[in-house]
Amino acid sequence: MENKWLVGVDIGGTTIKMAFVTNNGDIVDKWEIPTNTENGGINITSDIAKAINEKLQNLGESRQMLGAIGLGAPAFIEMDTGFVYEAVNIGWKNFALKEILEKETGLPVKLDNDANIAALGEMWRGAGDGAKNLLCITLGTGVGGGIIANGQILHGINGMAGEVGHITSVPEGGAPCNCGKTGCLETIASATGMVRLAMEQLSSHPQSALFTIYKENGKLTTKDIFASLEKGDTYANEVVETTAYHLGLALANLANAFNPHKIVIGGGVSKAGNLILDPLERHFKKFALKRVAEGAEFKIATLGNDAGVIGGAWIAKQIQ
Repeated sequence: MENKWLVGVDIGGTTIKMAFVTNNGDIVDKWEIPTNTENGGINITSDIAKAINEKLQNLGESRQMLGAIGLGAPAFIEMDTGFVYEAVNIGWKNFALKEILEKETGLPVKLDNDANIAALGEMWRGAGDGAKNLLCITLGTGVGGGIIANGQILHGINGMAGEVGHITSVPEGGAPCNCGKTGCLETIASATGMVRLAMEQLSSHPQSALFTIYKENGKLTTKDIFASLEKGDTYANEVVETTAYHLGLALANLANAFNPHKIVIGGGVSKAGNLILDPLERHFKKFALKRVAEGAEFKIATLGNDAGVIGGAWIAKQIQ
C-alpha cells in the first residue's frame, strides 16, 4: 500500500479539483472537472470515478496503483458514516456520499469538509510546516476555518467544529449572514464582507481612491481596497483596520482557548500578504494572552488551490 498513490478530491461549487498524490504528499498529477450540480448533484460521484479512470489511462497506469480517496466538500457531514446532510452549493441533501463513491470507484473513501482538508494540507506540506496545533483560516467568499489540535482535526459532536466564520463579531446591529444569524465574522472578514464594509460609508469619502474606482468601474474588489491602502488611502486603511480588528479579536479568543503554534491565513484575501497580516497581528496581540501570542506564529498559506487535494490525500493516507 505504501507505494500506491492517494487520490485527493476537493469539491467546490463550480469545479472539482483532483490529484494523484504520493505517500509523502508530492503531487503526481492534478486536474479539474466541472461540478455538475444538476438534479441535486446526483452525477458528481460518477463524474469523479470517470475522471479517475481517464487519468489512469492517460498515464498508462492500472487501478492497482491507487490506494484510497480522501475528499473534501462544502457540506455538513456525518463523519463516521460519510453521510452528507446538506451541501447547499452542490445540491446534496441526505446523500450517502462515501457509500456511493466507494461503489463507483471500488476504492475506500474518507470525507471531511473543505475547510478542514485545506487546514490538513497546510499542516502536512504547507505553511503549517508539520505544526501539531494549528488554526487555518480561509478568507474567501466566506470565512472557513479548520482547527488542528495534537495533530488531529477537531470535528466536535456533529461535525461543526471550526465554523470560525460564524463567530458573532458584532453582537448588536450586525449585517445579516447567509447562515441566518446577524453580525457573523464572515460579514466583515470575508472578501464579500470587506467590500460591503467599504461600500457602507463610500459616499461619505468622495476624496478616497476607492470612491474614484467605484465611479469608474461600478464595483469594488478587495484587490482595489488593498491597492488603495498601499498608496496611502486613509479610507481603505479604515476598512482594513475594521476587518483586522474583528478578525484579530476572534482569532485571539480562539487562540486563548487552544494555544496554537501556527495561525495560517489562506483564501483570496491572503494574497494581500503583509497588508492584511501586519494589522491582524497587531490587533491579535491586543486581545491574546501574552504567552499565547508569543507561541503563535502567523503565516500566509503556501499551497493555494492545492491545499484541498493535498489535505484530501492526507485523510486518505489515514485509512491505510
